[in-house]
Amino acid sequence: MNQPSTRTLSTVDEMRETLRRMGQLKGRQVDDASLQDVRDLIGEAPHRRDLLIEHLHQLNDAYRCLHDRHLVALAKEMQLPMAEVFEVATFYHHFEVVRGDEAAPGLTVRVCDGLSCELAGAKQLKEKLPALLGNADVRVISAPCVGRCEQAPVAVVHQNPVPHATPELVVAAVAQKQTHQVMTEHVGLDDYLADGGYRLLADLHAGKEDTEQVLKAMEDSGLRGLGGAGFPAGRKWRIVREQSAPRLMAVNIDEGEPGTFKDRTYLERDPHRFLEGLLVAAHVVGIDSVYIYLRDEYHGCRELLTQALAHLQANPPCPLPHIELRRGAGAYICGEESAMIESIEGKRGEPRMRPPYIAQVGLFGRPTLEHNFETLYWVRDIVQKGADWFSGFGRHGRKGLRSFSVSGRVKQPGVKLAPAGITLQELIDEHCGGMLDGHELYAYLPGGASGGILPARMNDIPLDFDTLQPYGCFIGSAAVIVLSQHDSARDAAINMMNFFAHESCGQCTPCRVGTAKASQLMQAKVWDNTTLEDLNQVMTDASICGLGQAAPNPVRCVQTYFPEEIV
Repeated sequence: MNQPSTRTLSTVDEMRETLRRMGQLKGRQVDDASLQDVRDLIGEAPHRRDLLIEHLHQLNDAYRCLHDRHLVALAKEMQLPMAEVFEVATFYHHFEVVRGDEAAPGLTVRVCDGLSCELAGAKQLKEKLPALLGNADVRVISAPCVGRCEQAPVAVVHQNPVPHATPELVVAAVAQKQTHQVMTEHVGLDDYLADGGYRLLADLHAGKEDTEQVLKAMEDSGLRGLGGAGFPAGRKWRIVREQSAPRLMAVNIDEGEPGTFKDRTYLERDPHRFLEGLLVAAHVVGIDSVYIYLRDEYHGCRELLTQALAHLQANPPCPLPHIELRRGAGAYICGEESAMIESIEGKRGEPRMRPPYIAQVGLFGRPTLEHNFETLYWVRDIVQKGADWFSGFGRHGRKGLRSFSVSGRVKQPGVKLAPAGITLQELIDEHCGGMLDGHELYAYLPGGASGGILPARMNDIPLDFDTLQPYGCFIGSAAVIVLSQHDSARDAAINMMNFFAHESCGQCTPCRVGTAKASQLMQAKVWDNTTLEDLNQVMTDASICGLGQAAPNPVRCVQTYFPEEIV
């Protein structure tokens, strides 16, 4: 039996120093200057593991990229494996990892290639910009939907959106260094309080409002989750309320579905109405901590919401739960609730297998109430005006209100608050000023990229949960994109599949390979429908989450309703 060595080292650092001198230390080693850069930005250790993405944002904002030397230093400072930091940094689109001595990128101009922007000339805009920007240290790249479809085409200069972008407007924004959006017009705290804001929350806390009655109002209203899944909101509150404490809350404002911009629109107008709904839900369900996940494309909204939270916390109507605002980093998949939770925990945004469901085992392993922004936005009105107020709206046998994000070939695009069950034709005629001059309705997407495509002859279907499934579609987040005779359903489906292929998280093979292969097959003049349907079936049956499961919808709709376009 070998005797233990008599040579001992008092610390791990001494061992590492010995190995370094011997030339045997493996891996990339941190340098003092980079470590100091990191500490100057994120402060001294210890650091919470779940703040990794927030710290990556701090570095990315400061240097307009993530130098690999800084990632090595961040890994050491947070006591994380280097591979873990690198894999998170390279997962998200808005993090720019720079290797070795490679120069940091200059100003970035992103041109949205979402369908609404493509219809409005985004491709031509992107083609013209490089020559017009000349030798300026500016790069022009495509970006998936940035959530401003009513302002198409849209370019984003660093963090500043340029609505209805023309080459001249983008060049001017670059020249004037307009790189950050500033939000101004909205309902501030004083005006919100003057209109009775936070009275419901204060009365709940004081016992003047009955918690059970609030919960019953939510159940009786019929309000369903307005992020796309449509689960009854009141029932979700009751389920999470019955779980053991501590209970957490995660609010989804990732809103990455192409064609969707309702959450952004309401947040820009009235942030405190959303915050009161959030806090009422937190009180009723018994939530200890709240995490708000806001997509990185909404820079102005992040500044506005940060300010609104600061004002509220400085003058609270009652004791508030712990609230953290978290910043996405450019990943459509994080709109899926479990992928969002992974991202809040500082990881890659990959969906979780279920069960368990997040109501039981969610954020940090605790029961979690997950809600979309707009669902919480209606809480105050439903409780104060009564469940019948909300359920009293509706058409064609449907109940409630829906916020439709309408874009495409209509005269007045935007968020349209309309009765649930309104038809596409009624929506265009009554809320959008009709079709653009010279355009006739040809087709429409009733639920964004995932919701399928229907022909003009089917413009009389009530738009609501459960009404579109018989036609191979669904309403989702109610993102309506209107096409005219100048457009092609086939091209729209290709745009959607390219988006899905770009945004697949890559975790499961059916989605990762299926979306990419389908995108390739759809470029052919004549579609190989047999092979495409094989892919469709595998993605639908075997994908982990809704991205892969819904990706075939536009393809199948073109095959069913527009066969003349693919032969």
